[in-house]
Amino acid sequence: MRRFAPILPGATARDRAFACLGAIVGIGLAGFVAALIHGDGEALPWIVAPMGASAVLLFAVPASPMAQPWPIVGGNSLSALTGFAVGQALGHGAVACGIGVGLAIGVMSMTRSLHPPGGAAALTGVIGGGLVDPAGWWFPLAPVALDAALLVAVGWAFHRLSGHPYPHRPEPETAAHDPAPTVRVGVRDEDLDAVLAGVGETFDIDRADLRLLLTELELQVLARRRPELTCGEIMSRHVISVSRHAEPEMARQILLETGVRLLPVLDDAERPIGGIGLRELARRRGGRTVEDLMTAPLTVNPDEPAVKLTGPLTDGHRHAAMVVDPASGILRGLVTQADLLAALAALAAAPPSAASR
Repeated sequence: MRRFAPILPGATARDRAFACLGAIVGIGLAGFVAALIHGDGEALPWIVAPMGASAVLLFAVPASPMAQPWPIVGGNSLSALTGFAVGQALGHGAVACGIGVGLAIGVMSMTRSLHPPGGAAALTGVIGGGLVDPAGWWFPLAPVALDAALLVAVGWAFHRLSGHPYPHRPEPETAAHDPAPTVRVGVRDEDLDAVLAGVGETFDIDRADLRLLLTELELQVLARRRPELTCGEIMSRHVISVSRHAEPEMARQILLETGVRLLPVLDDAERPIGGIGLRELARRRGGRTVEDLMTAPLTVNPDEPAVKLTGPLTDGHRHAAMVVDPASGILRGLVTQADLLAALAALAAAPPSAASR
C-alpha cells in the first residue's frame, strides 16, 4: 500500500479533502459565471479542459510557484495564444501540435508564467475545431483568460476560508534591511545556488520556501542534538502582564517605567491572548483597551527545546515567547531574546550531551 501513499510531503487528509471541495466549487462557479458572461451555447465553450488541471494545482498545491495567479492566468492565456497562432500558420497536424506546445513552454518560461496546463491550452489552440475556430483570435481571452481569472478569484476566496494563504508568500525574514540572523549564519542564497547547480534538477518549490525549510530543519536537528535546555528552564518567571481590559496609556507607562519590550495580555483566566509593546501602541491608535491593539502571542510549552525559538525570536517581529502550562494554558513565564542569547551561549560552551551522541 505504500505505492498509493500521498507523494506530496506535508499533505494531510484535511488538505486533500479541502482540495476536492475547492475544485468542485472553483470549477463550478468559474464555469457558471463564464456561461453567464458569454453564453452557454455550443458555438463557444464556457470553460476549457485545461482549467481542470489548473484547479488541481490551485487547490491541491497552493504553495507551488506554478499555482500562483500569474502562472494560472498568464500561462494559460499566453499558451492558448501561441498555440492558436501556430495552428493558423502551420495547420493542425502533429508537427504543428509539437511546435505549438514547445513554443508555449518557451513563452511561459520567458514571462515567468510556467504552468503545466498551459501545454494543454496550447494544444487546444493548435487543434482548433468547432469549439475554438468560432472564437478566433478571441479564444485566448474568452474563454481561456476569463476562465483562469474566475478560477483564481474563487481560489483566493476559498483559501482564505481554508487557512492557506493565497497567493503564497514565504514568511518575511525580518523587518530590518539586513537578513535575519538565522540566514546570516545559516543557509544562504549562495549555498542554495551551489547545491542546486550541483544537483542539476529543477524543483517545484519557491527559493525562499526552500531556504525557510532548510533553516527550520537546522534548528530541529540542533534541538534534537542539544535537548538539555528547555524553555521552562530558561524562562523569566517574574512576568509583568496586563489585563485585556487595561487602557493603552496604562500599558505605555508600564513599558516605559520597567524597560520591558513586551507585555503579555491576559484574559480573565490568566491565559495569554496577545502581546503589546511600544511598537503596537505607536502603530495602532484609537483602541480603548489593549485588546484592541495587541498582536497574536507566540506561545510555547515548558518542555520544548529552547533552541527552537532561535528563528521566531530573531525574525525582527517578536521580542519574547510566552511559556504556558500545556494543560491549563495559564502563563508560566517569558523567554526573551536575552534569555535565548544566554541559553545559546551556554550550549556553545558545553560539550554535547550523552543523549545526543
